[in-house]
Amino acid sequence: MTIRLDGDSLTIENVAQIAHDTTTTVSLAESALPLMEGARKVVEEWVEKEETIYGVTTGFGEFANVVISRNDLERLQENLIRSHAVGAGDPMAPELVRAMMALRINALAKGYSGIRISTVQRLIDMLNRNVIPVVPRQGSVGSSGDLVQLAHLVLAAIGEGEVWRDGIPVPSSPELERMGIEPIRLQAKEGLALINGTQMMTAFGCLAVDKAVRLATTADIIGALSVEGLKGTDRAYDERLHNTRPHVGQRNVAANMRALMEGSDIRESHRHNDDRVQDAYSLRCIPQIHGASRDGIEYVRSVLEIEINSATDNPLIFAEDREYIEGGNFHGQPVALPLDFLGIALSELANVSERRTERLVNGALSRLPRFLTKHGGLNSGYMIAQYTAASIVSENKVLAHPASVDSIPTSANQEDHNSMGSIAARKALQIAENLESVLAIEYLCACQGIDFHEPLLPGKGLTPAYQLLRQRVPHLEEDRVLHEDLVAARELVASGEVVEVVRSVLGDRLL
Repeated sequence: MTIRLDGDSLTIENVAQIAHDTTTTVSLAESALPLMEGARKVVEEWVEKEETIYGVTTGFGEFANVVISRNDLERLQENLIRSHAVGAGDPMAPELVRAMMALRINALAKGYSGIRISTVQRLIDMLNRNVIPVVPRQGSVGSSGDLVQLAHLVLAAIGEGEVWRDGIPVPSSPELERMGIEPIRLQAKEGLALINGTQMMTAFGCLAVDKAVRLATTADIIGALSVEGLKGTDRAYDERLHNTRPHVGQRNVAANMRALMEGSDIRESHRHNDDRVQDAYSLRCIPQIHGASRDGIEYVRSVLEIEINSATDNPLIFAEDREYIEGGNFHGQPVALPLDFLGIALSELANVSERRTERLVNGALSRLPRFLTKHGGLNSGYMIAQYTAASIVSENKVLAHPASVDSIPTSANQEDHNSMGSIAARKALQIAENLESVLAIEYLCACQGIDFHEPLLPGKGLTPAYQLLRQRVPHLEEDRVLHEDLVAARELVASGEVVEVVRSVLGDRLL
């Protein structure tokens, strides 16, 4: 499949597909070519006339007042890449760099950057042939764009730096030659056009949102399994109740809970003979808690889908007006705040999941065998699984502290407010990955709880999710190495199989 990039219509789903599927290719849309050509022509005319233009015929940042001779313009762009490629820490995963490459190509396709089509085509060739730069994770302050990470990306494209080959970093130049790709020789404005932008933080953000959407639905399914395991009521999910407070997320989660629990043998077994008046908040308030996180995720999606179809470098070229404008579209603040919000929304899904796990393993609360094992004492059952969940949600609480409330000036105070959006983005993706583990632990415990209600089955929408786990992880009769069970459950959560198997039964009723 080929995804055509026009600068205007890229979706988060497109980005995730490009990131994870190396058989998916990209190309420039025909509509982008005249716009890119027009902007480049104007840049070349200005260079010919030796006009003073930031980053084209001047230095960068604090050196904006230093005019560069025409003979040094190519060297200026190469020096920009070399000097800015100063990342630290572990490398970004290749799929994140693939996403970053696609996002940068899409921004350049809008035709405001003044870059040659041939230069962008080299990036496309690298992406399509899976020649992926090695890019360190740390170093961006989220303003002037993600300069450090994008510089490492371009460094590989000019034949310096490193790229991945079979999971191992190798020198870029020989690998480009092996794959038949000519290194880019940067011309005026091109280095700046390639590294000024928010594509590192939005790459993390897009993959975090793609994961978050799937996990929000997974949380509903696993939460409903816990309700069944704990013999909770479904009355709190009544449509009439939620129509009185019609937040979209809340109503959708309540609808999911009703569909998932419909036809439940377990629910019918205690409908008229349960002395509990109300369930705990972690069960009764699933629509309100999960729904609020869903609404947060959708807000972040809406912001990112504007950002990934925006021009974010500086200066921008307006070819029709034959003007350039120096501004701050590279500033990550519009993305930084939502990505902090995303981390908080996902942390809350993990927090309430761990609370349900605690209720399942706590015999004083669950009316199930303590720690979900018949022979407690000799066996510890799921006692320590809850410890692991507690550890992870505590870690999430630290990670959810907003990065965007911080700002450290750079470039001799010329850049005196920075967004730290790249840190918010990295944290959001880590929290999403942590959530997968927390949900997997609840999944194990919920299904173990349901086992104690045999031969009664959960709702028709939940039975496939229960059976899916039991195909991989048997009932815990006596203690065994639970790490292996957790790995198996986490794979089902992370892959989306839990959602897929339920959707195969409920179809569009699963929201």
